[in-house]
Amino acid sequence: MRRCLLIMTIMGLAIAFALQTASECSAQTKKDTATETKGKKGFEVLEGRWLRPDGGYIIQIRSVDAAGKMDAGYFNPRPIKVSRAEATKESGKTKVFVELNDVGYPGSTYTLTYDAKDDVLRGIYYQAAMKQSFDVYFTRMK
Repeated sequence: MRRCLLIMTIMGLAIAFALQTASECSAQTKKDTATETKGKKGFEVLEGRWLRPDGGYIIQIRSVDAAGKMDAGYFNPRPIKVSRAEATKESGKTKVFVELNDVGYPGSTYTLTYDAKDDVLRGIYYQAAMKQSFDVYFTRMK
């Protein structure tokens, strides 16, 4: 009986230690990601691949220069031509504008704002052919 109690106590301590370690690792990973994002100055925080979860659409921001000119691609899932892509700062917020110019997309645009807290791009997709606007968001692909 004592032996079983001792084994159960040791197992309970081992499980508690494993859960605490996993929690600390998760917190450190979130902290590291936030530090990486905050450590970036200017527009380079936007660089990466961004997924629009409601349809699998992807904006890939390869680079952004200090003036806000972006080298960006758009995929649905195949490449769609981007005619203009730029980043701006307005009232302390980082904004992204992407204009598409391809079959089915002529003049369609994304007007997005970067949310540093949640590391997402939120805004409006204007579908020019249908003359309709949609609230959308993009999450960073890891």
